[in-house]
Amino acid sequence: MKTLAYYLLAVSVLAFVLFGIDKRRAKRNLWRIPEKTLLFTAVLGGSPGGLAGMYFFHHKTRKPKFYIGIPLILAVQIILILLIFQRGMLL
Repeated sequence: MKTLAYYLLAVSVLAFVLFGIDKRRAKRNLWRIPEKTLLFTAVLGGSPGGLAGMYFFHHKTRKPKFYIGIPLILAVQIILILLIFQRGMLL
């Protein structure tokens, strides 16, 4: 269970950092991180960090696939975690 918590923390930090890097590159007209990479990081468990990064850096907040997609991914992940704990699969 600790391993899962560390994994989720690490991938959330990664997602947050990726949103920050992409915002910085966008301001400087440099090569960007693909949107599918940002979304995939959220799907891998980084949705809390992605959501925090979106609003902290004011990045991708006008794109529906992000302002709807990231919270939706987070909701699904929360439901899955609750189901797993309810069934005792991680104990």
